[in-house]
Amino acid sequence: MDTVVAQTPVMPTPDRLAQPTLPADPSQADKGAQTYWLTCLPCHGDRGQGLTEEFKQTYPAEDRNCWNSGCHGKRPYENGFTLPVNIPAVIGAGTLQRFSNALILRSYIFATMPYWKPASLTEEESWQVTAFLLRENNLWTAQEELTASNSDLILVNTSLASSTPQPPPSAVSWTLSPLFFIAGLAVLILLLLVPVIFRKK
Repeated sequence: MDTVVAQTPVMPTPDRLAQPTLPADPSQADKGAQTYWLTCLPCHGDRGQGLTEEFKQTYPAEDRNCWNSGCHGKRPYENGFTLPVNIPAVIGAGTLQRFSNALILRSYIFATMPYWKPASLTEEESWQVTAFLLRENNLWTAQEELTASNSDLILVNTSLASSTPQPPPSAVSWTLSPLFFIAGLAVLILLLLVPVIFRKK
């Protein structure tokens, strides 16, 4: 009798450049994942790791010459652009540290990204991408919409967030201070008694 050996199914290698699928009821961050895939992934990586050598290997061989002449180097193709020397990671430890809160991050994205066509994202798309990046960096639960009214409360780099300075004591608070009151009363009594003492002499 022949023994039947069960074959372990071979899992297909996931396509790291494939468009992410949306859930049935997508959140703002879920939609941001789509916007990120379309406009940010080519430079910032499929996992937000930046344009690393490892990530470049996912591209076809002819598209791996990012900084070379003829691609996005010193003499890019007609109507092309030159890539910056370093393209930073945007997901992971130590990323997004130049932004104190989500409002500033969103404003930067809206005004300057994508690098190849700045300010081409709609307002909605820029909020979506911001929500996606915050969620992926565990800075935002994405349970509610990210907006101008709540994004300044979401801290990205707490060391840049300005702490509320303590106001200097006002004149009213000084006069209400018991120590100041007693000292003032003593000076007043002394001023009243000095003329009386000198008159008696």
